[in-house]
Amino acid sequence: MRIFIADGRKSVRHALAVLLAAQQDLHIAGEASCGEELLSQATAIDADIALVDWELPGLAELGGFAALRKRYPALPIVALSGRPDVRRAAQTAGVTAFVSKGDPPERLLAAIRQCTEPANWEV
Repeated sequence: MRIFIADGRKSVRHALAVLLAAQQDLHIAGEASCGEELLSQATAIDADIALVDWELPGLAELGGFAALRKRYPALPIVALSGRPDVRRAAQTAGVTAFVSKGDPPERLLAAIRQCTEPANWEV
């Protein structure tokens, strides 16, 4: 499974890449540090899932998660946030799944694997 990571903090992208690299069936398809990079690179990279920071710099100015969902309707999107209270807003915006950055890594891995089965999508 190819995963695209979009987060404004390099340390978070690195931590996610390390976690995913430890899984034999998960591979990094690319990274973005802002909304503009995400939208420009997502078309060039064949990703199966996108992990996107809820507060990704510049994404709101480009239309937010709703614009991302409209542009890539079939791409499963896992929203990540350090603020668990935005879960409902993320689901309303059309994300496939929401994971708090404070959740254990197993929660993120489970959400990624569930994204391969649309019947299990949270939204």
